[in-house]
Amino acid sequence: MKPYAEMTKEEQKAELVELKASYKKFQEMDLTLDMSRGKPCREQLDISMGMMDALNSGVDLSCEDGTDCRNYGVLTGIHEAKVLIGDMMENNPDNIIIYGNSSLNVMYDTVSRAYTHGILGNTPWCKLDKVKFLCPVPGYDRHFAITQYFGIEMIPVPMSPEGPDMDMVEKLVAEDDTIKGIWCVPKYSNPQGYSYSDETVRRFARLKPAARDFRIFWDNAYGIHHLYDEPQDYLIEILAECKRAGNPDLVYKFASTSKITFPGSGIAALATSPNNLEDILSQLKNQTIGHDKVNQLRHVRFFKDIHGMTEHMKKHAAIIRPKFEAVEEIFDRELGGLGIGEWTKPKGGYFISFDALPGCAKDIVSKAKKAGVTMTGAGATWPYGKDPQDSNIRVAPTYPSLEDLKTAAELFTLCVKIVSLEKLLAE
Repeated sequence: MKPYAEMTKEEQKAELVELKASYKKFQEMDLTLDMSRGKPCREQLDISMGMMDALNSGVDLSCEDGTDCRNYGVLTGIHEAKVLIGDMMENNPDNIIIYGNSSLNVMYDTVSRAYTHGILGNTPWCKLDKVKFLCPVPGYDRHFAITQYFGIEMIPVPMSPEGPDMDMVEKLVAEDDTIKGIWCVPKYSNPQGYSYSDETVRRFARLKPAARDFRIFWDNAYGIHHLYDEPQDYLIEILAECKRAGNPDLVYKFASTSKITFPGSGIAALATSPNNLEDILSQLKNQTIGHDKVNQLRHVRFFKDIHGMTEHMKKHAAIIRPKFEAVEEIFDRELGGLGIGEWTKPKGGYFISFDALPGCAKDIVSKAKKAGVTMTGAGATWPYGKDPQDSNIRVAPTYPSLEDLKTAAELFTLCVKIVSLEKLLAE
């Protein structure tokens, strides 16, 4: 079929009549499908059930150094867990703190600490007239929610397949000392599935911020979440690169096992420089005596080492890869060549990013919901929920069953066609 924009008005109207008849049939199916968040499906959770057998009342819950995981203590996490997560994050275990189940919680705490007490002796952000954060867009809505909650002004920075627009990042952080941080999902980014290029990572490590307390919030949520054995995206390790560049304190790097084991009860971690660690621990020791060491031990006993974790991730990939490929196939078949949308084809992570014609995203999401498919809210991938183009939609393929997902993708493409044609006819 030729591009919609090249059709005559009569052809567009005839096409719209057919599409609306198909849409009515979907409405009659009484669907209730959820594609709104990047959650693992039941089959993915099932592959971690062996964790429940890794510990029981008959086993020794002591670490190799004799630490009894049932008791208080070990503020930064047990050594074995630091080794395992250190291998996952490609960082020295000595530069890591192991937390509870949520890296988002750690990010919130990190912003909160900077807000109330400052970073490395700098003025607490709450005592400053203005605090700003850079936000690569489209990006992760829960990152933006944290900075919005603290009243921090968010500045959108365009993303490309190479990563954020580094010319813009370098210029802004060098000129404005009220810019205190940037959110990053550097590998298989949320929602586009992009991974930062070598040059982008090196430029991040060599930033010259006007603010001494500027930090890169490096959320490596999808560090080992490949969809394919080959090809896989590769990322330069940021902390080592910062150290080489003479900027050791520039980064807070976050990760967790949320989409590796059980999202509700995984383990999270932060890796950073010795200076930053000391700063964080001065607060953390007042907050807790230590996180759940039994759960840390459970993860270690289940995986044994990074090789066990890597093999485990191949099982995840085998479950979700067909879902990504099904969505991409349906998008290609139903929307290819129509000139009404573009979408990413990631090699890992949890999302596909869809860009509709400007001014169409909200209507597409609304139309899908009226027929029983819940998508991520249009605008969610922008600070304050305001996409200036009203075009970006995050597609989350992992949670529904493959058959439900195909139905949802078919309906979604139908909504894209209807809304796009209505826009073209109104012009």
